[in-house]
Amino acid sequence: MEEPIIDLQSDHYFMGEALRQAARAFEAEEVPVGAVVVRNGRIIARASNQVELLKDATAHAEMLAITQAEEAVGDWRLTDCTLYVTKEPCPMCAGAIVHVRLARVVFGASDPKAGAAGSALNLLQFPTLNHRCAITSGVREEECRLMLQTFFANQRAAQKIEESRKSTGNGPNSSN
Repeated sequence: MEEPIIDLQSDHYFMGEALRQAARAFEAEEVPVGAVVVRNGRIIARASNQVELLKDATAHAEMLAITQAEEAVGDWRLTDCTLYVTKEPCPMCAGAIVHVRLARVVFGASDPKAGAAGSALNLLQFPTLNHRCAITSGVREEECRLMLQTFFANQRAAQKIEESRKSTGNGPNSSN
């Protein structure tokens, strides 16, 4: 029996590309969120979180990918595009998604505390706004969630080590 041909148009494939971006963020010690924007079956924008690098609280993967996509399309309206992102968009990103009129948002891991695509609130389908996006959640969810959990576990471990050094006088500024 022949192996099936990989469907490059699939959500699984494009979320894999977003996961590659998230891995880049992880390596750069940024919160590992990655995003790609797809139009007519082609990736037109790729981004990862760059908040720490750029010292910019708005430099979320979604925001950076949206800006790239607007440049690629030559318009601020992205009505025929889909955003793939590894973590459910926050309220800031959801607001931008609605404003650029993305047709669809596909995300991996839910964010019960701050997710604005259905978990904590749903700005992407808010009835009084002028645009609503289709939402697909849970695509490659386990991979997306594991990357986030690993990142934050590493952050907590590093913080404990630093606190331990400070309390024992073995910190970088000690004279030992």
